[in-house]
Amino acid sequence: MSRIFGPIAQSGYVVPDLDKAIEHWANTLGVGPWFELDTSVFEEMLYRSQPTDMRVRIALANSGDLQIELIQPLDDEPSPYRDFLQDNGGHGGLQHVSSWPSTDTFDNLIANHQVTFSGRGGGTRFAYFSDALDFGMMMEIADLTRGTRAYFDEIKAAAAHWNGVSARA
Repeated sequence: MSRIFGPIAQSGYVVPDLDKAIEHWANTLGVGPWFELDTSVFEEMLYRSQPTDMRVRIALANSGDLQIELIQPLDDEPSPYRDFLQDNGGHGGLQHVSSWPSTDTFDNLIANHQVTFSGRGGGTRFAYFSDALDFGMMMEIADLTRGTRAYFDEIKAAAAHWNGVSARA
């Protein structure tokens, strides 16, 4: 997979309750601290070629070099996250893996694969492909801005120095 999409940088889990998931990952798995994103900046979202105004809560933390993303759908608007929970009886789980290729590679990939879900958050473009993986999860790519890369570096550094006391940053 890394020859086509680039190295896997993130695992994305859809969860029915973000707060409970954060506590589980921090207290049971020792992953943290968690940074909750401002998802009000999401725009231009298309799911299965239709506009969607879905709302979610998202938290990020790192486990070594791998970023862990927890996503809780907040409404019944069409989204891959809502569908994942519905398809799994309301139980969470691994919904996607993500790579962060260069802009040129990102553009090439969206031109040559069927995009299932796409949008922009804080200037960072993202796209999901359901045809890329044939084992129950999606492949996401993100064209990270310089600011997003810097923020992700902060999250990774916080994890490296985390003392395990507080689950949230």
